[in-house]
Amino acid sequence: MTSTALKKLQSEALSLPQEDRAELAHELLRSLDKPQDVDAAKGWDEELVRRLDSIDAGAAQMIDKDELRRRMKQRIDKG
Repeated sequence: MTSTALKKLQSEALSLPQEDRAELAHELLRSLDKPQDVDAAKGWDEELVRRLDSIDAGAAQMIDKDELRRRMKQRIDKG
C-alpha cells in the first residue's frame, strides 16, 4: 500500500465514531495474531483442570497476593 493510500485510509478511519474505531482497531489487531493452536489451548485446559484438582485435594501450596507479588518482583529483579 502506498503512503498516500495509507494516509487516506488512516484519515477515513480516524473520522469514524469512537465505537467503530474501537471495533476496527480490534479487528486489525486480531488479524496480526497467528491462527490459534488448538493443541495448545487443549493443553492449557488440561493444565488448568490439573491445578484445580490439586487445590481441591489440598495438595497445592497456596500463597496470598502479597507473597505472589514479592516472588514476582524478585524474579523480575533477577531478570
